[in-house]
Amino acid sequence: MKFLLTSAGIKNPSLLTALVDLLGKPISEASALCIPTAIYPFPGGPGMAHRFISGLTSSPMCELGWKSLGVLELTALPSIDKAYWTAAVQEADALLVYGGDIHYLCRWMRESGLADLLPSLRETVYVGISAGSMVTAPVFGETYDDPKRPFVIDQGLGLVDFALLPHLDHEQHPESSTVNVARMAAEVPVPTYGIDDQTAIKVLDGTIEVISEGR
Repeated sequence: MKFLLTSAGIKNPSLLTALVDLLGKPISEASALCIPTAIYPFPGGPGMAHRFISGLTSSPMCELGWKSLGVLELTALPSIDKAYWTAAVQEADALLVYGGDIHYLCRWMRESGLADLLPSLRETVYVGISAGSMVTAPVFGETYDDPKRPFVIDQGLGLVDFALLPHLDHEQHPESSTVNVARMAAEVPVPTYGIDDQTAIKVLDGTIEVISEGR
């Protein structure tokens, strides 16, 4: 797969350029499936999922002008003929993975069977937002928004060989302060990036590139 792991979506021209580069064609010629599953455990989750799909959140993704856009709901996949949803995923140019509860997302990535399929998607672009980016790591740390709690270290999907914390030094995310990122980096046994909402990590053919108009 190709990866563009963002903190808060396609927030600036540099990130948009990186996405188009990974797609290899204009967004208007590309198809995408959005995955809202991670947001459901949050208060107001269903409404937030609707706003994400409708392009009404502050994390630009679904509203970028895709040729076609569908919804891949992970919790539904175990009850659907695998051949049907697998074909839809294989035909998509991009998977847009929304943020929310990383543990919930990781669970349903595995239980749905999508985690097993992802490594075979050589040309598909995986675009993550927040927890949707974090889940790709071999291991990750999570404090559940309380910067004073010890990190909960858990296994991710291992799609990339590093970890990240989004929303670096964001006023609404005290768990992602520079101090906490350094603390997590000391506890997680893989290289760790802290990225703010104007930054993403691009991975192409195993090469990592930081794309940023921020920190």
